[in-house]
Amino acid sequence: MPDKKIEITNINTPGRTERVDRAKYEAMRKALLAVLPEDAPGLLVADAKSALLPALPEALYPGGKTAGWWLKAVQLDLEAKGIIARAKAKPVRLYRV
Repeated sequence: MPDKKIEITNINTPGRTERVDRAKYEAMRKALLAVLPEDAPGLLVADAKSALLPALPEALYPGGKTAGWWLKAVQLDLEAKGIIARAKAKPVRLYRV
């Protein structure tokens, strides 16, 4: 049986890890990767959140509750792993690598 927690990293604090709920992480990761384009400049974080909210399981994210925190946690982990990147311009836009 897989662990109910998963270890994630943060691009802003290399070497530091956090253990978080695996189901919530995996649901957010799947939803985020599904909405991000493959090319820069990418999608604004707010637009990504709006696009992915309908794909999140209601049982894990009732009414979208805590989705913003989880989006940021997954974003920073995927950036640290080189799976997504930020466009160089402001405001922050994300795309798949």
